[in-house]
Amino acid sequence: MKSKDLFYKFLLWREKNIKEKNFILIISFVVGICTALAAILLKNIIHTIQHFLTANSQIDQANYWLLLYPIIGILLAGLFVKYIVRDDISHGVTKILYAISQRKSRIKPHNIWSSIVASSVTIGFGGSVGAEAPIVLTGAAIGSNLGRLFKMEQKTLMLLVGCGAAGAIAGIFKAPIAGLVFVIEVLMLDLTMTSVLPLLISSVTAATVAYIFTGTDAMFMFSQTEAFEMNRIPYVLLLGIFCGLVSLYFTRVMNRVEQRYRKLGGYWKKFIVAGVMLSLLIFLFPPLYGEGYNTIGSLLDGEFAHIMDGSIFYGLKDNYWGVAIFLGLILLTKVFASSATNAGGGCGGIFAPSLYLGCIAGFVFAYSSNYFSITTMLSEKNFALLGMAGVMAGVMHAPLTGVFLIAELTGGYALFLPLMIVSISSYITILMFEPHSIYSMRLAQKGELLTHHKDKAVLTLLNVNSIIEKDFIVVSPNMSLGDMVKAIAQSRRNVFPVVDEKGILVGVVLLDDIRNIMFRPELYERFHVSKFMVSAPARIYINMPMEQIMRTFDDTKAWNLPVVDEEGHYIGFMSKSKIFNSYREVLVENFSGD
Repeated sequence: MKSKDLFYKFLLWREKNIKEKNFILIISFVVGICTALAAILLKNIIHTIQHFLTANSQIDQANYWLLLYPIIGILLAGLFVKYIVRDDISHGVTKILYAISQRKSRIKPHNIWSSIVASSVTIGFGGSVGAEAPIVLTGAAIGSNLGRLFKMEQKTLMLLVGCGAAGAIAGIFKAPIAGLVFVIEVLMLDLTMTSVLPLLISSVTAATVAYIFTGTDAMFMFSQTEAFEMNRIPYVLLLGIFCGLVSLYFTRVMNRVEQRYRKLGGYWKKFIVAGVMLSLLIFLFPPLYGEGYNTIGSLLDGEFAHIMDGSIFYGLKDNYWGVAIFLGLILLTKVFASSATNAGGGCGGIFAPSLYLGCIAGFVFAYSSNYFSITTMLSEKNFALLGMAGVMAGVMHAPLTGVFLIAELTGGYALFLPLMIVSISSYITILMFEPHSIYSMRLAQKGELLTHHKDKAVLTLLNVNSIIEKDFIVVSPNMSLGDMVKAIAQSRRNVFPVVDEKGILVGVVLLDDIRNIMFRPELYERFHVSKFMVSAPARIYINMPMEQIMRTFDDTKAWNLPVVDEEGHYIGFMSKSKIFNSYREVLVENFSGD
């Protein structure tokens, strides 16, 4: 009790002596330090496990241990999540978007450490996913729970979640600008004068801590040995379109494969199917092992011969089309390996797979083009770098994040113009087919996605259950007019839902429709509700998105509509006036300072 009393005294002291804006800056600084340390810890654990498992592998022969390592990894991670965490921690960025949209930016405390443990085991043992989404969820959880600890309001919690995510990106990639841009583009937090400074503090602090512990070198050492010439721009545009199509393929196939895995049912069935697929793919294509950053480093250095090390296809490493086909197959199968990793019980994100696929896509594009004498010679290193930005921009629907992240990751600022061209063209290409990113499409389908469109954002933040009104008197179809009059006398409403014995809504009674007969006692026993009830203009289903609910009200011109579940059971009513009142409250609470 003494520690609690001291903490409450500190909160009171803070309220009196430190302004709210200044205290937010202090917390954002702490968030930056904590997220960077978490990112460094995660990377070190992953690399330690990978080094221990693969240190003695031979480059000129197949490594049969690759059939076993990934299965062990997703098994350990899956059991950890199933029996210790007991909560779903996959799809980290999607969970942050959901927390911002629906849970008032509250992220469970276990996400501070559970994602680190599960993802380090998954990736260390060869799971074909990235560590960035788990660490972003960890950073967001740090920001959310620090804010809750100090009793910050919901709007500040949302900002601190963004600070945690920005710090995580800046810490793991040593890319402070990318961290800030990621929060704006992917998490869709509005950039205002009150939010930009905390986000910058978290990003810069996290990157500085990463520099102190891991050095100031860029994550991938890229040296531009061939200058970019303007006559390559048409090829850059074509690469952007190609990256957009690769992004579309990755997004569509991942969603469909995940749906197939969900239909398998039980945990062990999914583990067996996913484990077999993952181990076979990694055995056939060793570059699929882990994050794939070694492969990216090799391609950016122009040393593509190392790609086939430890593979059964090692003998083809000097064959031109052997290399192209090998990388093309990796381009096609990476999505299956990543989906199998998460579906089988592993934990990881698609940040690294996006970079990985982009690097291979850019390299294959230039490598194949250079085979033909009629085309201009392209720098395979440069185009591998550009492809990373292109696929990331397409998959995440975040062209600015793609540009700044790749520039900061590699130090490739001399290629800033082509980076922008390939990112924008890739983004426009995928936007023609998919309006939402791989992160947000699941929430968008449910109407739970927060966007920069303020009206839509407010509707998303509205709590549907709080808008439903349940003080309507329910009547049955067999009720007499006399009993109906008694119900009217007890009600303050002029609408009465008609519900059968199974709880199914069968119609409504409108007071205006029976005014001419309700004062005629001789009709009380002759008339029953089934005779004068009418159908509702429309029905609101409990899982219907708020935007669709408002369209339903506009289409029907109604002020009150019944709410039912998927089977048609009556729940309550929703009124336009209640929605408008709640809309104003949410607008004032979340956007008054913008």
